[in-house]
Amino acid sequence: PQWGWIVVLTPALVLLMAALGLGAGIVVSSLTTKYRDFTFLIAFGVQLMMYATPIIYPMSSIPEKWRWLIQLNPMTAPVETFRAIYLGLFFNCFIMGTVTLAACKIANILFGMPAWQTILVTGVLNVAFAAHSGLWGVLVIDMIQFFIKMTAVFAAAWFSLVEVGRRLGGDASGWLGLKLLVGKLSTLQVVQGVGNAQPVMSPSDGSGQPILDMLPNFGMSELALMIFILPIGISWWANWYPGAEPGGGSYIAQRMLASKSEKDALGGTLFFNIAHYVLRPWPWIITALCSIIVYPDLASIQSAFPNADASLIGHDSAFPAMLKFLPVGFVGLMIGGLLAANSSTILTHLNWGSSYLIHDFYRRFIRKDASETHYVNAGRVATIFLYVVAALLSLGMTSAQQAFQVLLSIGAGTGLLYMARWFWWRVSAWCEIVAMAASLITAVAVPQLMPGVGFATVTIVQVGITTVAWLLTAFIGPTTDRATLISFVQKVKPAGPGWTDIRAAAGISDGEVAQENRIGAAFTGWIAGCIVIWSSLFAIGNFLYAPGDPSRWPAAWMLLGVFVVSGVVLLRVTKQLWADSTASQARADARAAA
Repeated sequence: PQWGWIVVLTPALVLLMAALGLGAGIVVSSLTTKYRDFTFLIAFGVQLMMYATPIIYPMSSIPEKWRWLIQLNPMTAPVETFRAIYLGLFFNCFIMGTVTLAACKIANILFGMPAWQTILVTGVLNVAFAAHSGLWGVLVIDMIQFFIKMTAVFAAAWFSLVEVGRRLGGDASGWLGLKLLVGKLSTLQVVQGVGNAQPVMSPSDGSGQPILDMLPNFGMSELALMIFILPIGISWWANWYPGAEPGGGSYIAQRMLASKSEKDALGGTLFFNIAHYVLRPWPWIITALCSIIVYPDLASIQSAFPNADASLIGHDSAFPAMLKFLPVGFVGLMIGGLLAANSSTILTHLNWGSSYLIHDFYRRFIRKDASETHYVNAGRVATIFLYVVAALLSLGMTSAQQAFQVLLSIGAGTGLLYMARWFWWRVSAWCEIVAMAASLITAVAVPQLMPGVGFATVTIVQVGITTVAWLLTAFIGPTTDRATLISFVQKVKPAGPGWTDIRAAAGISDGEVAQENRIGAAFTGWIAGCIVIWSSLFAIGNFLYAPGDPSRWPAAWMLLGVFVVSGVVLLRVTKQLWADSTASQARADARAAA
C-alpha cells in the first residue's frame, strides 16, 4: 500500500515544491521591500540552501549525526523523493520493461511460451540472483555472457547464411549464401508505403533507400534525418539515457569504479566500446539481412510459427525466427547466452534501483532507525517490486523501436548538460533539475502539439526546448557557491575558457593546468577513438559485402588503412595519458606528504 500511494502521489511533490517556492517568494519580496540590504543576505542564503539540499549528493552520504541539519531544509524531502522515484523507479523499470519485452518475443517464437510464463521464469531467476549477488554477480554475469553470446550470435549468422545458400543457390554453404545474399539485396531498395503503411521492398530505381548502402538516400528526408543526421549531428551529445551518457554516468562509472586502477578502468572502457560497437553488430546485421530472404513479411513468420502469439509478432521477431536454423547444440548455447544477456541488464537495474529506493527514500522517510539486516531485507523486497513494475510495463509495450523512442524522448536535450558541466562553471545542479523536468514535460507535450510529425523532427524540437531551458537556468538561476568552485578547480584543474575566472580566483596558472590536465591530448584521443570505431565498423561491413559486390573492395582497404593509422594514434595518446596520470598522482602524493 505504501508503494502504491508513493506512485500515485508523485505529482504532489511538484505541487509541494511549487507551493513552497511561491510562499517563500512572497515572504522574501516583503522583507526586501522594507529592508533593502536583505537582498544580499538572500543571495547568500539561496546558495547556502542549495548545498544544504541533497541535489548533487544523496542523503545517505551524510554522516548520521549531521543529517538532522540537512533535514531542517524544507526542500530536502521533495528533492530526495523526486530523485529516488525518477531514477530508481521510473528509468529502471522502463528499461527493464524493454528487456523483458524482448525476452517475451524470443520465448514466444522459439517455444510458443505466453508472455506471463516468460516473465515468471526470468523474474524468479533474476530476482533471486540480484537479491544475493550484488555488483559482484553483475560483473561476473557480464563477463560470462559476452563470450557465450558472441559465440552464439556468430553461429546464428553462419547458419542463417547456410539457409540462404540453400534457398538461393541450392547448396548449403555459408560462403555461397553470403555472396548470393549481397548480390540479391544490392539490387533492392526500401520505399515508404502509401499513407502510414509499412515500407516495402522494390527493385532499385533511385526513389528509395538501397538496402546495403552505408549512407541514406537524402531524397528521403525523414529517413535520412532519422537514421543519419540525427545520430551523427545531435543524438550523441544531446540525448541521455542509461547506457549512453554523454559526460559520464552511472553505467560506465559503476564498471570503472569496480576496476583495480585508473589504467584498468580506461582499458576496460576502450575494450567495451570496440566490442560493443565493432564486434557485436555485424553478426546481428547479417542475420537480419538473411531474414529478409527467408521471411520477406510478417505473414511468413506467422506461418512458420503457428503456435506463436500473433500479438507479439512484429518486425523485431525476425531474429528469433532465424534461430530455428541453428543445430541443437548451438540452440542451447544461444538460449544460455540470451538468458545471461537478459540477466546482465536486469541485474544491473535491480541493484541500482533498489539502492536508490532504500537508501534515498525508505531509509530517509519510512524507517530511519532500523537495523542493517532490516534494510538488506527491504532491499530484497524493493528488488521484487521493481521487477513486478517492469513486467507490467513490458505487457503494455508493442515493439523494441517504440520503447527505444520513448526512452530517447525522455532524455532528449539533457546530454549536453552533462558534458558542459566539466567545461563551464555556470552549470549547476539546478540546471540538471530543470533539464530533467523539461525533457519529461516535452516528451509528453511536443508529440501532442505536433501530431503527424516524424519522431526525428519531434526529438529535435525537444532537444531545442530543453537545451534553452537549462541554458537560461545557467545564466539567471542560482550558481554554485564560489568557495566550492574554487576548491573544485584547485583539485581537478579543469581546462578551457569556461573556467578562466574561477582559475584566476583560485590562483591556478595556465601552466599548472597544462601540466595536470592534458586536454589537447585527451581531445586527440577522443577523435582517434571515434575514427577507430567507425572505420573498423564500416571496414568489416565492406569486407563482408565485397564477395557479392566487388566494387566495395577499394573502400574496404581504405577504411582498413584509416583504422590502422587512427589505432596507432589512439594507442600512443593513451600511453601518454597513462604516464601523465601516474606522474600527476606522484606529485599529489608528494604535496600531501609535505
